[in-house]
Amino acid sequence: MKNYEQALQDANAVCHNEPFLIKGHHVKAQALSGLGRSKEVLKEFLYCLALNPECNSMKKEVQKVICEVFFPASENVHQNLMSSIQSRMLNARLKAQCHSHINTQPPLEEGDNAGSSKNPPEKSDVCRNTHSSVLYFILGLHYEEDKEVLESFLPTAPIAGLKRHFPKDMEGLHDSNTPGKIPKTEADSSPQRSMNSNIGENPDLSIDVADFECALCMRLLFEPVTTPCGHTFCLKCLERCLDHAPHCPLCKEKLSELLASRNFKVTILAEELIFRYLSDELSDRKRIYDEEMTELSHLTRDVPIFVCAMAFPTVPCPLHVFEPRYRLMIRRCMETGTKRFGMCLSAEHAGISEYGCMLEIKDVRTFPDGSSVVDAIGVSRFRVLSHRHRDGYNTADIEYLEDEKVEGPEYEELTTLHDSVYQQSISWFTALQDHMKEQILSHFGIMPDREAEPQSNPSGPAWSWWILAVLPLERKAQLAILGMTSLKERLLAIRRILVIITRKMNSRQEQVNRERNN
Repeated sequence: MKNYEQALQDANAVCHNEPFLIKGHHVKAQALSGLGRSKEVLKEFLYCLALNPECNSMKKEVQKVICEVFFPASENVHQNLMSSIQSRMLNARLKAQCHSHINTQPPLEEGDNAGSSKNPPEKSDVCRNTHSSVLYFILGLHYEEDKEVLESFLPTAPIAGLKRHFPKDMEGLHDSNTPGKIPKTEADSSPQRSMNSNIGENPDLSIDVADFECALCMRLLFEPVTTPCGHTFCLKCLERCLDHAPHCPLCKEKLSELLASRNFKVTILAEELIFRYLSDELSDRKRIYDEEMTELSHLTRDVPIFVCAMAFPTVPCPLHVFEPRYRLMIRRCMETGTKRFGMCLSAEHAGISEYGCMLEIKDVRTFPDGSSVVDAIGVSRFRVLSHRHRDGYNTADIEYLEDEKVEGPEYEELTTLHDSVYQQSISWFTALQDHMKEQILSHFGIMPDREAEPQSNPSGPAWSWWILAVLPLERKAQLAILGMTSLKERLLAIRRILVIITRKMNSRQEQVNRERNN
């Protein structure tokens, strides 16, 4: 019906819902072609070719549109150029390049088209124009090899303005005696080639490291990720920004879908360019990153501290993490591989409590809004020596606590006390009402069995920490018991607490019975 505007709207809807459907992009290209928007037609046909590189009809369409975009008035294009383009289209690299980087290419301006076939000297602008380097890169053309093809089409036009270098893996395929080409052995020893790996035949065309700086950290891109709006950042920098708001840090476009899917894939093109042309700078950047990760990996110095609730060794501690500072902290614990952080209570004057428990992350489930549920379990106790802040969350220098071991008569007395308090704990838990039992079991799990050797664990028996976690105690009392290094004192404290609670339960039950009798 030649209703191109409506067809374009329908095709856009299809491409949005089914981004990997070739037919949708093909229909969109046809609609754009009817509207005369050649450059956007090229983009959609390249999408189609990336999804199906073996489609010969699509290759011909791409060739046709490329000639319309880059050589709009050159009907008599030299056959060598067409054959070269066709051969390069078969290159397997096209698929990866199109998949990752078509959206990151800046749009071509209408006024940038070069020359006409009636005025050969103006055709040289095609090669001087930066768009010709885009054409080279899209088609996977090699500088030295295809320079001759373009010069045969434009004999008076020197090839300039191309930053793409001759790949090392292709150097051996060329005749070293070809005029104008430097043999590999000579190239390696050439002063011009040895100046820097990012300098081509013209030193003025060297790649500036500033072109690959992250706009957030102002350092060389590391693990570069490109947003749907076309901006590239370091992966860690982008994640930190999304902790605070689901928007692009530069253009403020909504990135809720990206945050929900967490599809942070490294932009292969930017990574390969940095690796090839800025290898020294990349090595320094990676060294700094490794040093930062090593610094974050210490388990006694600058340990990340989650200031929230009371935690005990061997006891599960599920957490809902939604604050930006703690989202960053949990990510770093996972990235460093330690998967550990400390849990402390808040203190009015000191900031954080003197004692805490180290937690180990077992699983992290992330939600679309960026928050997460962290399944953690207590590992060991520690005492805070000093504390400070890092990127919004607390860190501390700590020393770990272990129970003092006893022998001889003291050990026999400890064993007897251990068995007695364990049976007392079982009796108290059994006497609880069913709904209370269900709540405790759903949150803390089943009570651990009694250990045959009470001193086998440096932190003491697991059941003792489980009972301390479920007993209705004030946090100050729990904290005081957590800092005890004597198992005997801790068991005696549990006995006293159980006696008091049991008396209150019996007294309450007697009062209920009297009221019923009256």
